[in-house]
Amino acid sequence: MTDLKEVSYEEIRHLVSDRAMSGETVLLNMGPQHPSTHGVLRLLLELDGETVVNCIPDVGFLHTGIEKNMESKTYQKAEVMTDRMDYMNPLGNNFAYCLAVEKLVGLDVPERAQAIRVILAELQRISSHLVWLGTSALDVAAMSVFLYCFREREIILDIFELVSGQRMMTTYFRPGGLWRDVPAEFDKAVRDFLKIIPKRIDEYEDLLTKNPLFLDRTVKIGTISGEDAINWGMTGASLRGSGVNYDVRKVFPYSGYEQYDFEVPLRSEGDVYARYLVRMAEMRQSVRIIQQALDKLPSGAVRSSNYKFVPPPRSEIGTSMEALIHHFKLWTEGFNAPQGSVYVATESPRGELGCYLEGDGGPKPYRVHFRTPSFDNLQVLPALSGGVFVADLVAIIGSVDIVLGDIDR
Repeated sequence: MTDLKEVSYEEIRHLVSDRAMSGETVLLNMGPQHPSTHGVLRLLLELDGETVVNCIPDVGFLHTGIEKNMESKTYQKAEVMTDRMDYMNPLGNNFAYCLAVEKLVGLDVPERAQAIRVILAELQRISSHLVWLGTSALDVAAMSVFLYCFREREIILDIFELVSGQRMMTTYFRPGGLWRDVPAEFDKAVRDFLKIIPKRIDEYEDLLTKNPLFLDRTVKIGTISGEDAINWGMTGASLRGSGVNYDVRKVFPYSGYEQYDFEVPLRSEGDVYARYLVRMAEMRQSVRIIQQALDKLPSGAVRSSNYKFVPPPRSEIGTSMEALIHHFKLWTEGFNAPQGSVYVATESPRGELGCYLEGDGGPKPYRVHFRTPSFDNLQVLPALSGGVFVADLVAIIGSVDIVLGDIDR
């Protein structure tokens, strides 16, 4: 933490109480370099001793201009930038963008591609929750869990590398389907992971769920009611930890999620511990979904045959002049999308991830905007942190599970 020597009087006067301006309370910066803010986030804290009187998030230190940069590229070339938003959910970002493009141009997606998308999106959810669990436990001084979580995450990243050649920024989902079909080793690799992960989740829970030290740091800390969570615009596990049954996969199913049997974990307490329990249960539900999708994975194509919007298979390029021309035009000029706007919502590991896309008849989107869950969930920190200790604030930030790339776009 540092003091506010370089912060002007005018910048903070309207944000903090009169007690702070008279010197009765202390103003401190937490971040943007503090490890427990989970990224380049600055929190302006007003403290009365160790008690938080006020907490004001200050974002923008990671601003990348992704949305505006996407508007300068063709629909296909813009997709690579979505990987870099929520860097714990690259495939999920691809998913939302591809669904929006497909809705805008009316593009079909083969059933096999839809099932593979679901499998990989749920693997991505587990991977993200593993990072959340490991880092949140580390925030409250439980180091072993961090090491164990990253052990399992490596297996998931190996699967991503197997199908796409990349561990994280895969851009594997494409408008109309997938970049290519999964290799023959995919089925065994995923099933091997499904065999071990339930027992590993049990191990995490053995270390934390009934641990008295962990309970002291999480129970009745950072509480919020379901009604207040809705009013603040929270989504995801943070909302469901307050008893609100809202999951986009259930309410507005996409990519065939309505075919899968899974439950939406809920807790009513609305505290840090409840949010922990919800995410632990979510990992188990993701395992259920992956198992079902894998068991009934259909055969067939993984990309639409509408070559107006989707590049033809590389195998045809050497034998078909028409395929070669389509490929050349798509990657040099792009495709023209009709005038109009669409919005598609998906359930990211952090909550509702929505993509608003507007076309003007040309090959580049007129407007791209993402409704990111981290941005909306972050704003609730002042409501969660009033009257807690600074050490509790660290646990609260971890329980909300923000990613700054998801916020500063």
